Amino acid sequence: MSVIVVGVDGGGSKTRVVVADEHGKALGTVEGPASAVRPGAVDLSADVIAACVRDALAHAGMEHVAPKVLYAGVAGVGREPEREALWQALVAREVAEDVAVHPDAMIALDDAFGEGPGVLLIAGTGSVAFGRGPDGAFGRCGGWGPVLGDEGSGAWIGRRALNIATASTDGREPETALTDALLTAIEADDPAALVPWAAHATPAQLATLAPVVFRVAATGDLRANTLLSLAVEELVLHVRTLARRLFVDERAAIPVALAGGLLGRGAPLRKRVDHRLKAAVPGAQLRVEDVDAARGAVRGALRLLGVELA
Repeated sequence: MSVIVVGVDGGGSKTRVVVADEHGKALGTVEGPASAVRPGAVDLSADVIAACVRDALAHAGMEHVAPKVLYAGVAGVGREPEREALWQALVAREVAEDVAVHPDAMIALDDAFGEGPGVLLIAGTGSVAFGRGPDGAFGRCGGWGPVLGDEGSGAWIGRRALNIATASTDGREPETALTDALLTAIEADDPAALVPWAAHATPAQLATLAPVVFRVAATGDLRANTLLSLAVEELVLHVRTLARRLFVDERAAIPVALAGGLLGRGAPLRKRVDHRLKAAVPGAQLRVEDVDAARGAVRGALRLLGVELA
C-alpha cells in the first residue's frame, strides 16, 4: 500500500482538501464549508476538516486507509493557543497518524516560493501578507481578523459598502447605485433592513457583498470605484511593508505572488492590484501562475516524511 498524505486549506469561505500519494500526485479533492477558526469554535472547525477528509478519502476510493500525515493550513490560527487547540482537536478525531497545523498563509507561501524568498498577498474573506527574505527571515503583515483588520478583504469591502449605503441614505454621502444593489443582494427593499442583516452577518456573508461592489463599479459608479481603489491601496501597503522589512528596499527584486478569491487570475481586483504594485513596489516580480494553498499543504506533508518535491 502506498503512503497517503492529506493537505488541507481551511479558509473563511471554504475548505479544500487534497489526498495525495508519496509523489505528490492528487488522488482525491473535495471542497467543503468554511473551517477558519473563530473564537470559541475550534471544535466546529475540526469537525468540518474531519468531514472533508473523509469525503476526500472516499473520492479517492480509500475510505479505510489511514493517511500518514495531515498537514493543515487554516485561517485564524496565527497565535499559538488557537493553533494548539485545533491540533489537539484534529488528533482527537484521528484524521491521520501525524497532524501538523499552520496558518493558511504559510501553505500558500510554500506553494508560491518553496523555501525561497518572496512576498505572498492573500485576499479572500480576510487578508494577510506573508513573506520570506533572502536571509530566510519570515515576516507577516495584516491578518488581524474581521474586527481589527483584514483591510482590503472581501469582508472589509462588504462592511465598507454597507457604511456607504447608510451614509448615502442619510445624505451624508452622494447617491450611489450601491444602496439598491446591496438591498437586492440581501433581499430587502428598505435601507433599515441593512441594520439587522449586518448585525448578524458573518465575515463570509459580508464577503458575498464584494462581488456586488465589483458589478456596481463596472457601471462607472464613482463611490463603488473609490471603495475598490481604497481596498487596493490597503492590500498593496501590506506588500510594500514586507518588502521594506524583509528586502530593505521596495526597489529590490522581490518575487510577489497573489492568492485568494479576490486576487486569482481574472478576478476583478487583481488587475488593479497588479497595476498599483508597479508604482508602489517597483522591484515586484509578479508570479503569473496560480497559487494553490492545498498543494502547498501536500508539499508540507511530504516534507515531514522526508520527501522534497521539485
